[in-house]
Amino acid sequence: MIKETVKEAELRMKGAVQALEESLSGIRTGRASPALVERLHVDYYGAATPLIQLATIAVPEPRVLLIRPFDPSTLKIIEKAILASDLGLTPNNDGKVIRLNLPPLTEERRRDLVKVMHGRLEEARIAVRNVRRDVMKELREFEHEKLISEDDLELGEEEMQKLTDKIIAQIDLIGEHKQKEIMEV
Repeated sequence: MIKETVKEAELRMKGAVQALEESLSGIRTGRASPALVERLHVDYYGAATPLIQLATIAVPEPRVLLIRPFDPSTLKIIEKAILASDLGLTPNNDGKVIRLNLPPLTEERRRDLVKVMHGRLEEARIAVRNVRRDVMKELREFEHEKLISEDDLELGEEEMQKLTDKIIAQIDLIGEHKQKEIMEV
């Protein structure tokens, strides 16, 4: 019973890590990455559609993103979505494709991006701790209902703490890697 509960908690914690990685992929670094705009929502016939479903995104040069819509009529709405986003990029539309030139990041902007990244890391840590709290509560209820012994409760809590520490260390490692990527000139 404890093993299943801990396994379920591990899956939920790994989900939080995966969500963090997806979230961080959208934070700009010194080089162009399709992940920067893939999840950008475009108002396509009244539905918010991710850009990745409307166009191919390529990186022809280190600081350039090339967006080629599947339907040329969507060029204008994609351009509007990019301008409305918080990316701070100006699209160049040549009638067939959109080019996004990524200017080099200033030191101040890099520091701002690191602050944003740290906020997202903390959200992931909180999500992991919430999973731990829920599981600890569940284990105590099992013990209260006499489904597990007091010793089993202690072992389960110990296992949960080890798992939590492991996942938080993984989050910290992801954060260190992303910070190096952002601060790289």
